[in-house]
Amino acid sequence: MAAPRLKAFFIFATTLLLFLGSFTAFSQKADETIQFTYSGATGPDQWGNLNPNFSMCVNGKAQSPINILTAKVRYPGNSGALIVDNKMYTLKQMHWHAPSEHRIDGQQFAAELHLVHIADDGSVSVVAILFKYGQPDPLLAKIQSKLNELAYEVKSHEETPINLGPFHPTEVRKRCHKYYRYVGSFTTPPCTQNVIWNILAKVRTISRGQVQALQAPLDMRCKKNARSCQPMNDRHVELYDEDIIAQGGHFPKD
Repeated sequence: MAAPRLKAFFIFATTLLLFLGSFTAFSQKADETIQFTYSGATGPDQWGNLNPNFSMCVNGKAQSPINILTAKVRYPGNSGALIVDNKMYTLKQMHWHAPSEHRIDGQQFAAELHLVHIADDGSVSVVAILFKYGQPDPLLAKIQSKLNELAYEVKSHEETPINLGPFHPTEVRKRCHKYYRYVGSFTTPPCTQNVIWNILAKVRTISRGQVQALQAPLDMRCKKNARSCQPMNDRHVELYDEDIIAQGGHFPKD
């Protein structure tokens, strides 16, 4: 039986909370006095030692990100467009990592956008979009001036809020026809598991200037804010391809 389609209610206030992936996500209940970075004594290899609440970063067996090997993906059947389950999900956060955290057949991309969705029962699903260098991304082009303001605020130690203004999430999450799914974790401490990951197979483009704008506000130890790929530990990745389904085709057998 096909899983129910995702029914996501995307709720935005008048301001968008923009995160750049260099600090703890909203739901991860980490000790805010503990700083983590992406290099040195507080880098990913040490996250598990920074706080007892971060132990999953080193002990967890279903961690993210991963390297998706396309030759080993599984085909779940006639599921259709992007689905998660029968819960109601709300888009709570979007943030970028540069370079990408997930890889496909060993290839790392220029950047990765995470759209974090939370259900009423606390279940988490993340839609990830990969970017390669090329034409500017339309969304980032619209908010580039705000990113520049954020970079200035950080350097000047000001605390004035940056209002990015309202926009509809369809500007970010366009209809997808093919995506990978697996169960993993948050990619920042405390590395909470049981997160459903949906990585869109279509790689979008981003300019080098836009990547530089995303990195500009970050601490030097977080300019490249990508955690390394984690072991699969007997997990598997599923591939959903709506085009094959629409054509009445059959998925390959394992």
